[in-house]
This record gives sequence, C-alpha cells and structure tokens, in this order.
Amino acid sequence: MFGQIAERYDLNNRLHSLWRDQAWRRFAVRQARLGPTDEVLDVACGTGDLTRAFAEAAPPPRRVVGLDFTPEMLLVAERKRRSGRGTWPERCSYQQGDAQFLPFPDSSFDVVSIAFGIRNVADPRRALREFARVIRPGGRLIVLEFGVPRLALVRWFNALYCTRVMPRTAAWLAGDRSGAYRYLPASVATFPDQVGLAAMMRDETGWPQVESHGLSLGICYCHRAIRPQ
Repeated sequence: MFGQIAERYDLNNRLHSLWRDQAWRRFAVRQARLGPTDEVLDVACGTGDLTRAFAEAAPPPRRVVGLDFTPEMLLVAERKRRSGRGTWPERCSYQQGDAQFLPFPDSSFDVVSIAFGIRNVADPRRALREFARVIRPGGRLIVLEFGVPRLALVRWFNALYCTRVMPRTAAWLAGDRSGAYRYLPASVATFPDQVGLAAMMRDETGWPQVESHGLSLGICYCHRAIRPQ
C-alpha cells in the first residue's frame, strides 16, 4: 500500500497539511536537542524528510540513519539524498528494516525518532520497547503523531477534512487504488490520542520524563521521552 503512494507522498504531505508538515518536523528536530557527536535513528522514515531535517540541523549530528519497511519509500529517499546539496547527504544513510525488530545493538543511538509512523506498526508497544533498547543513557525518543484537537470547532473541522476531503483528493493526486488514503485517517481515529500515546511511551520505556507539545491547534503532537542517565 505505501509502495503505491511513494512517488506522490511528498506532494500529498505538503498539500494536505497546508504546508505545515515540514514545520512540524523542524519542531521535532529542535526537541531532540542535538549535539555534534549525536547519532540519530529515524524510524519509518518514508521518503526521508525528517531524516534530512536532522542531518541539516545546526549543529548537525555525527550521522543519521533512516529506516523504513517499504523499499519504494526508501528509493525516493535515496534519490533525494543523492541529488541533495551541501554536506547533509554525507551524514545520511538509509536501510530497510522493521520497527519491531531493529537491526542494531543496544545503546546505539542518542536520538530515535518516528514521525506519523507509530500507528502503522503492527505492535506499537513492541516498537517502543525496541526504541528504548537502542537509545543510550541520556538519549531522547521523539514521536510525532496526529492528535485530537481540544477546541470543539477545530476538532470538528479536522475530522471533516480528514474523513471526507483528504481521502478523495489525496487518492486522486497519487493515482492510488490501494485504499491507502482511506486507511490513513482511519488509523488515526483508532489509535490512542495524545494522552494515551504519552502514557504508552511511559509504560513501555519505563522512563518517567515524557513531554507532549501540541502543534497547529492540537492537530498533531510532538512527544519527547528522555532516558535517564
């Protein structure tokens, strides 16, 4: 399903977030509080937008690894990396893998991120435990995911837009017949909201410090968990 929408994935993200998706990713990068020696793992990296944002941060981390389950998404990400300008492509690499079974030893990264992907994992709790396993002491887990706006009018408009407008226009733009853009809003509706996700992160990592920041009137949330030293 994700393979069929890979080529138009970036266009749909920009258009249907009203060009806010990149700002959400930049916020997530700032929340990671990167240092020049940090190593970053971006899980469910898709076409590599958040991976690139980490690699372009100031100060830039030592290296950024983007991992995704869908080969077609990684082909787009690698194509963008090879055509990229500046030094960020040198810090980036991509590989195929499963969020539930990360191919890395314990304590391999200072930051692990996942943007709009945790709800698509078959067992999100297992994935969160894997993220915690590969994060070094003092490291940060950053989870960017859609939430439920608290203001009633915003909540009503967001639900209307995501269930009636976006599935039709996104599927038309992508030429998609797989049902991906019907699945995506349904996956948001059936996944825990921002409070539930923060609690899940706390439960599965065992780390007491989890912070949540609402973005764009609560349409999405950036959650940060910090592994104790």
